[in-house]
Amino acid sequence: MWVSFGIKDALDVLLVAFFTYQIYKLMKSSGTLTVFSGIVSVVIVWILVSQVLEMRLMGAILDKFISVGFLVLVILFQDDIRRFLVALGSNRGWKFLAKIFSRKDTQTEEQQKYIAPVVLACMNLARKKTGALIVIQREMDLSAYIHTGEIFTADVNTRLIENIFFKNSPLHDGAMIIGDGKIKAAGCILPVVQSLKLSKEMGLRHRSGVGMSKETDAIVIIVSEERGIISVAHNGKIGINLSAEDLQQILSGDKEV
Repeated sequence: MWVSFGIKDALDVLLVAFFTYQIYKLMKSSGTLTVFSGIVSVVIVWILVSQVLEMRLMGAILDKFISVGFLVLVILFQDDIRRFLVALGSNRGWKFLAKIFSRKDTQTEEQQKYIAPVVLACMNLARKKTGALIVIQREMDLSAYIHTGEIFTADVNTRLIENIFFKNSPLHDGAMIIGDGKIKAAGCILPVVQSLKLSKEMGLRHRSGVGMSKETDAIVIIVSEERGIISVAHNGKIGINLSAEDLQQILSGDKEV
């Protein structure tokens, strides 16, 4: 007996595969890949018992377990789900469709002009042991954080970054936000993460950087005022004591934190 398989069925399979892959990436970035494996295993067992083998009693038990398990997952991953929905609802969120069908190099030239000045500024600030907190906007809208600081638009310039974070500058205590290859604001307030996992050596800048990276998909660069080292936070993870080459690779997307 032949099963009809049309264009709609092919689209259905592709959509399921796409969303499964996105969930996999989300779980991997948040460090809960083992949870994803467990969820997939439970779903496979549920389909086998309920649909293939048609075990009524076991199927009914698993049906209840799946319905309750969905609510548990929403509670466990509420921060990740909220971040995903915010990204999807923002004006920038719909750009992911263009990314799927376009080559990786489409956004390079204009948006990567900022990388060299930022890397050079961070190296100079680290050498002088001047603290800095720089947020690099990606897909999510950061308007809520931009409006907590002084809003202006300027080209990304090494000397401008160094002057903003100069110790006597009125904006040096807050964060600078860079988006679309431009400086959008400075002196911004970021969410602070309350985590016992972070080392006691990490001050408010590091905790703000990690907090921002958990709340959004932004890359946050932290320059330590005490130790003169560069750190980068992304997706709730932080890389410490990075070189100029490491920083450049992370900003260009060639390396993960």
